[in-house]
Amino acid sequence: MIRFEVGAEDLLRTRFALSPVFELQHLIRGLSGPHRHGVPERWLARLRPRFAALRDDPALAAVLTLRLPRSGATLLCPPPQRLGQTIEDDLAALRATPPAVARAEIDFYLQRRPDATEPARSVLTSADVLNRLADFLAAAWTALMADDWPRLRLLCERDVVHRSGELGRSGWAAALAGLHPKVRWRDGGIDLHNRSGGSIRLGGAGLLLVPSVFVWPSYAVFADEPWPKAVVYPARGVATLLEHGPPEAPEHLSALLGRSRALLLATLADPASTSQLARAYGMATGAVGDHLAVLHRAGLVSRARSGRSVLYQRTPLGDALVR
Repeated sequence: MIRFEVGAEDLLRTRFALSPVFELQHLIRGLSGPHRHGVPERWLARLRPRFAALRDDPALAAVLTLRLPRSGATLLCPPPQRLGQTIEDDLAALRATPPAVARAEIDFYLQRRPDATEPARSVLTSADVLNRLADFLAAAWTALMADDWPRLRLLCERDVVHRSGELGRSGWAAALAGLHPKVRWRDGGIDLHNRSGGSIRLGGAGLLLVPSVFVWPSYAVFADEPWPKAVVYPARGVATLLEHGPPEAPEHLSALLGRSRALLLATLADPASTSQLARAYGMATGAVGDHLAVLHRAGLVSRARSGRSVLYQRTPLGDALVR
């Protein structure tokens, strides 16, 4: 078991971020087989035709080589800096890895992967290895993740809204409740079961919490540099999304409200802002705002300010109408 010992300063410095490249690599491993890595078969089946075009790229073999059962190369998954982290941020950090650091990490994995293929070794020993890896991940993102990311990002952002509110209102125990069955608050610290590493002090640096889609149903822990101490956990509602797909506008509701308003109402079981909804569904922000205003006047959604954002959520009347 790993235990993070939490002090008073850590309460002030705990933060959230997203890691698009973490999601992408998890999906790539699921598509590469033989294990699904928690990604439902319906998602893999939908994406396999797109993945077929990537299979012959030797950079794919190189990416898969930089992985052991309990660890992966940090250069492929640099620590995220903010909640608005983009895949462009991640790939820029990959390209900016100091050459000596990159070479040491690559050699570490090559020494432990005697099964590495010659095409993989050719990429990993090349002078332009960082650019080749980044170019492959950029192509994989476009093919596999770009279409779904706005909705997946919305799910993760809504999780952050919920947990940051719980952290502010009721402290660590409430914020960690439901994070994962094997992550628990106990006696001033966080117990992380099924992980080895002993007791680790956060030392006033706080904890980085990263909601994820494809880590489900497991979770991940980062306890070594250059990552800050971090827990990557399944975002709330991810099981429903992966098994049943994104919310859709019920036919009866679309006939009554119009498709866009029905879709927004169906989505707002949990709070979301106008800009988050606009990104998720490719709609103009002004149009989303107009629809939300109509739903609010009808008593179907409530609104409340959270920092700089106004968050909308279904009211009991809205819940009843969706049902």
